[in-house]
Amino acid sequence: MRMSDVIDIFTTGGTIDKVYFDALSEFQIGPAAIPDMLRENNVHVPHRVTQLMRKDSLELDDADRETIRAAVAASDASRILVTHGTDTMVVTGRVLAGIAGKTIVMTGAMQPASVRASDAEFNVGFALAAAQTLPPGVYVAMNGMIFDPEKTVKDRAGARFVQEG
Repeated sequence: MRMSDVIDIFTTGGTIDKVYFDALSEFQIGPAAIPDMLRENNVHVPHRVTQLMRKDSLELDDADRETIRAAVAASDASRILVTHGTDTMVVTGRVLAGIAGKTIVMTGAMQPASVRASDAEFNVGFALAAAQTLPPGVYVAMNGMIFDPEKTVKDRAGARFVQEG
């Protein structure tokens, strides 16, 4: 396995990793859900998972975004997947712009991976396929669509992402 074949997966927290403890929706960001998800779905694409942080994306600040950018830039992989909370995913995507020679795909979930009706598994699978096939650049892979973070917003009412303009 050549390092260029490996997909580096960086997790940052967000809804995908939320664990709920009671009916009042108290939650915390748990361990990255993606290692179990990939194993349970028999995914064999070469990958490494690095948990960068365990934060809701509304709690991410500029220093956190620089940590994510530095990890992506320092990776020896040319294909990167970043799991991220949906509220500020496009903000981080814009910070990742300009990293040359890498295909960077961001994804997350509207519902935690730990709940049955989650979109997490589909989004991660879709994002893994996108990371393997798209040319270098930064992308958001959500709702079965690929978005440019420079022109994308989260439609909270519609629980989806939409292209601006």
